[in-house]
Amino acid sequence: MRRILGLVLPALLLASLPVPAQARSDGSTSIVTSAGSGGSAGFESSAGSCVADPATPKRQFRASWIASVVNIDWPSRPGLPAAQQQAELTRWLDDAVRQNHNAVVLQVRPTADAFWPSKVEPWSRYLTGVQGGDPGYDPLAYAVAEAHKRNLELHAWFNPYRLSMGTNLNELVPTHPARQHPDWVVSYGGKLYYNPGIPAARKLVEAAIMDAVTRYDLDGVHFDDYFYPYPVAGQTFADAATYAEYGAGFPNIADWRRNNIDLLISELQHLIKMHKPWVKFGVSPFAVWRNAGTDPQGSATTAGVQTYDDLFADTRKWVREGWIDYIVPQVYWAQGFAPADYNKLVPWWAEQVRGTDVHLYIGQATYKVGTSTQSPDWADPNELSDHLAFNTGIPEVKGDIYFSAKDVRADRLGATSLLNRTWYSRPALVPAMPHLDAKSPRPVQTLRATRQADGVHLSWKPGSTDTTSYAVYRRAIPGNDHCPDNDARNLLTTLRGTTFTDTTATPGAHYLYFVTALDRTANESHPIPTYSH
Repeated sequence: MRRILGLVLPALLLASLPVPAQARSDGSTSIVTSAGSGGSAGFESSAGSCVADPATPKRQFRASWIASVVNIDWPSRPGLPAAQQQAELTRWLDDAVRQNHNAVVLQVRPTADAFWPSKVEPWSRYLTGVQGGDPGYDPLAYAVAEAHKRNLELHAWFNPYRLSMGTNLNELVPTHPARQHPDWVVSYGGKLYYNPGIPAARKLVEAAIMDAVTRYDLDGVHFDDYFYPYPVAGQTFADAATYAEYGAGFPNIADWRRNNIDLLISELQHLIKMHKPWVKFGVSPFAVWRNAGTDPQGSATTAGVQTYDDLFADTRKWVREGWIDYIVPQVYWAQGFAPADYNKLVPWWAEQVRGTDVHLYIGQATYKVGTSTQSPDWADPNELSDHLAFNTGIPEVKGDIYFSAKDVRADRLGATSLLNRTWYSRPALVPAMPHLDAKSPRPVQTLRATRQADGVHLSWKPGSTDTTSYAVYRRAIPGNDHCPDNDARNLLTTLRGTTFTDTTATPGAHYLYFVTALDRTANESHPIPTYSH
């Protein structure tokens, strides 16, 4: 099937297929196969001209952050009826589908609380307006089901240590673990935090996250940039006594703090993989690990915050140790912005992941478009699109995540529309992660194509139980495209069902369709073809 070199006449095409096309009395054709697994969709060509189009990559991670803290994105306000919360969420997911995104990053633990009936922590106040208030349904279960219905990955976003956006511990429900263990709590910068240096507090955070991982069909566990809190002028994070108790062997409190966060990351990675090896673990840090002026290994930046020194998050180490599966530096600056130039930071991060199994996605500042006075570039509707153009020259960049969903929807200056027209005109598969699993599922079976009034109807059967989703490709006949499907020019859709109707098919036109199977980590099977007349 991968030896097809010509698309001249339908009869000649069908004769070239390696498996028999069986005519049916209903006008359909099918190809029955028991081919092995592995490979990619398309044709083989001896020509050297089959260069993938960077504007239509076959694999690229695409998502927006859907933030729940202080009701940034969802729910739009606390106390909405369950049906209205659900309707709002499905609209966010439908936005993702329309934009040809393939994932969403949904905040489900904003302040040591839960968007599911947690066994560890209370219901979030951002659902009902009252911490501990039952919203009348399971938001996380609903989110997972609705995302997967649309073949979107659901990455659950957890904030590890933030307890409250205020400083009154007694505002937490009496059963809250922080009320039971007030000695675990530090007040800093107008907020409450668990003390990362207390081992029992760290274990509780891990237990809260693993409660969701073990009970729900998550595709990823996601952290943003909050570990130790961002520095507040004139204030001290009061953990000197904790350092005295637990810091033996560390020459200074900074090294001890970094080790506390290292332990959270490494232990959580181990727990996730022990229970569900396919669940991805990713972190989206502030993009400056260290300035080169502080450390020659750092980036050519002069940022006022450095994650290593100020948040005690050694993000570069996590990449090198393989404790995470992907990293999403929040490169929230414009190209040419001197203190932190997008065009300097992205190559620096590419260098950090090079030679590792860690994927690099870029956090994009959609919220700055048309609103930021930091740089005049954010008044340019091309800024974000130019970021993606720059990324095409850096193969380590495998995708982007946008903050936040409401800003993506706002489409200020038409920047989102431009981005979607230029870079997201076709669907894309999620990048595969061979370090998690490199075995492809078996191909689909009994693929049929039938002309109907509303288009070409395709149906097939799964080839193996490890299949999660499918990709459908289409080529016109006759045609002169002899290249393999190394980009998404011919990719019609991805889906989780076993039927698809191509409503864009031109009546009377002839097409060759391919269907491939994909597993949980996006390994793709050999393509199976069928012909529609």
